[in-house]
Amino acid sequence: MPTFDYRADDARGRPCKGRLEADSPRHARQLMRERGLWPRTLREVGTGDGANTQPRGGRLKAAELALLTLQLSTLVQAGLPLEEALEAVAKQSARRRVAGLLSAVRSRVMEGHALATALGQFPKAFPELFRATVAAGERSGHLGHVLEQLAAYTQARQASRQKIQMALVYPLILMLASVAIVGFLLGYVVPDVVKIFVDSGQPLPWLTRALIGVSDALRNHGLLLIGALASLVGFWRWSLRQPTLRLRWHHLVLNIPLIGEVLRAMEAARFASTLAILGKSAVPLVDALEIAAAVIGNLTIRARMVDVARSVREGGTLTRGLEQSGDIPPMMLHMIASGERAGELDRMLARAAEQQESSLAARIALVVSLFEPAMLVLMGGVVLLIVMAILLPILSLNQLVN
Repeated sequence: MPTFDYRADDARGRPCKGRLEADSPRHARQLMRERGLWPRTLREVGTGDGANTQPRGGRLKAAELALLTLQLSTLVQAGLPLEEALEAVAKQSARRRVAGLLSAVRSRVMEGHALATALGQFPKAFPELFRATVAAGERSGHLGHVLEQLAAYTQARQASRQKIQMALVYPLILMLASVAIVGFLLGYVVPDVVKIFVDSGQPLPWLTRALIGVSDALRNHGLLLIGALASLVGFWRWSLRQPTLRLRWHHLVLNIPLIGEVLRAMEAARFASTLAILGKSAVPLVDALEIAAAVIGNLTIRARMVDVARSVREGGTLTRGLEQSGDIPPMMLHMIASGERAGELDRMLARAAEQQESSLAARIALVVSLFEPAMLVLMGGVVLLIVMAILLPILSLNQLVN
């Protein structure tokens, strides 16, 4: 729907200005008269102005997407027309970016497009899973119920992501603090202390000489080392944007002990929960498999899940395809197989995803609980080496004096 800037006189004759949305200039003047305004000038805002271009490149946070989906589902289930529900959610939004995005979606709905088609104009804000689920809800005539399920799914994914992030905060802070403390000791404390022993002219123990070498390297080539690390990080990020190198990296990560197992569990839980919400929304199984495969972040596992979708399309069973992929844990395979035999695949997929996420959370908590004492022991060992490197020359001088 076009947007117009206007200048007008109110009922008391005072000049005012503002912006409104209308189907045409005539409709805009009619809306102004209904508000008690007498239009003086009316100008349509170009496509490059204002908020019309902002939503196209904008992204929505998971919390924002879950909130607006829940609000929209409540209004639609209450019997409110879709365009009015979109307008109400846009007005209730506290963020102008979200409000502008919803207004742009509403404009396309007012032009006669389906909601899923309108959402498809903003792929960065509304992922493929979201759009496919909405399209299925529109086809089945239960859009409100599907939106409610979608909101619950988005909130659950956000909660799971926050749990993992919160579990990794403390180990990360501990690691950064350890590196900073050791760097400070080697860069500023050790040189001043060891200088006394160097000036004495006495032979130094090998541990002290090694410590002096590390300290001199950090002081003389610290900036070069930081630049090399920054270049390495930049090269790594560049390689992730190259399809071939990114595929090799993803394959390599899966073969790393412990990390590969955690990543497989994460992708399996994401795949099962995505497939469950699509199945509940009446999306055909083959289409749901292709969409769920696109949601997977690891390219190696994604390619195997695409092969699973292809095998199901050719007439194979889902359980057999997942078993051949080798990325789904055995317990999940048993639950999916029982659900497929009993005709309750959607429910068993949801239960399998919940169980896998609980197991993943427990595994991450175990890894974090082991990482914290390991970092403390490692830091204590480094500090002990530094102290020993300083104390050994002192003991040697005492023996020499005696």
